[in-house]
Amino acid sequence: MKKIIVIEDNTDVRENITEILTLAGYETISATNGKEGLIKINESKPDLILCDVMMPELDGFGVLKILSSTPHLATIPFIFLTAKAEKFDFRKGMSLGASDYITKPFDDTDLLQSIETRLKIHEYIPSNDKSQLKTLESINSNYFNDKLKVLSENFDSKTFKKREVVFEEGTIVRNVFFVEKGSVRIFRTNEFGKELTTRIVKKDESFGFLDGLNLRPYSKSAQCLEESVLKLIPVKTYLELFSDDKDFSLSLLKHLAVYSGILEVGLLHQAYSSVRRKVANALITCFEKGDANPVITMQRDELASLAGTAKETLIRTLSDFKSEGLIEIEDSEIHIKSVNGLINMHQ
Repeated sequence: MKKIIVIEDNTDVRENITEILTLAGYETISATNGKEGLIKINESKPDLILCDVMMPELDGFGVLKILSSTPHLATIPFIFLTAKAEKFDFRKGMSLGASDYITKPFDDTDLLQSIETRLKIHEYIPSNDKSQLKTLESINSNYFNDKLKVLSENFDSKTFKKREVVFEEGTIVRNVFFVEKGSVRIFRTNEFGKELTTRIVKKDESFGFLDGLNLRPYSKSAQCLEESVLKLIPVKTYLELFSDDKDFSLSLLKHLAVYSGILEVGLLHQAYSSVRRKVANALITCFEKGDANPVITMQRDELASLAGTAKETLIRTLSDFKSEGLIEIEDSEIHIKSVNGLINMHQ
């Protein structure tokens, strides 16, 4: 009988999940907060963990971070439980090693299917691969960018003006870039000149690392969204670090896995979400690491590229958001007035 621990501070939700799992044939253990959950995880060594994100004492991110740095617990499948009204930081959760997340309220079938899938994947990994996976999971999720930050200190900084192009698609790879200040958009251009933004790179993040590893021309273009200070790390030095530092090479695999997951979610939204949802997602992406009162200064064509919609459609949707009190517009600046309104935007 598989053993599952449920860490959830809401009594009704916790008891409901426990009842569902028991009826499905699982042995269940419950905990009311993160600290209690960690104690019971150490005691019981469960086969899978269901954990709420927002909790007193220690939140779900804190629980996962501690587990990911504990080798004998790092490989236990971990599923986040998050309410629709809460902003779930997908990037943070996946970078810490979460297997999946489920939005409350959830369908019983979806919950059980997610659990069954994660248990099967875990069982499929051979024991020697699990040992290797522990090594990977034990690496701090920020190791990749932290290591590049240290490496970049050996090289000069270069200041780029707002809207200045860092490199263009198809040019020879010479450097990997680390952002000291500002933000950079990564985008591709089709044969008709239409741009699609695939990523916004912010302070203490890097870009160009995959093309640098493959020693191929840049597969995308990069342009500064504001005045930015970048560190230019020569590809040769980057490859030497990759070759000499095993932890760095493993951290790159982890970094790419997280990046791939985020990219897939973004493509899914662009393919199937409504225009309102696309524009809301684009605005959320722009201020994800901003302050409590975010202001977006991105040009409308750049924002449309990020949303995956026409500029005219973007402008109409922004006008609707303004009339609904979600944003304010002053000249080229967009002031976010209701973060939760954007996060919970209906399709």
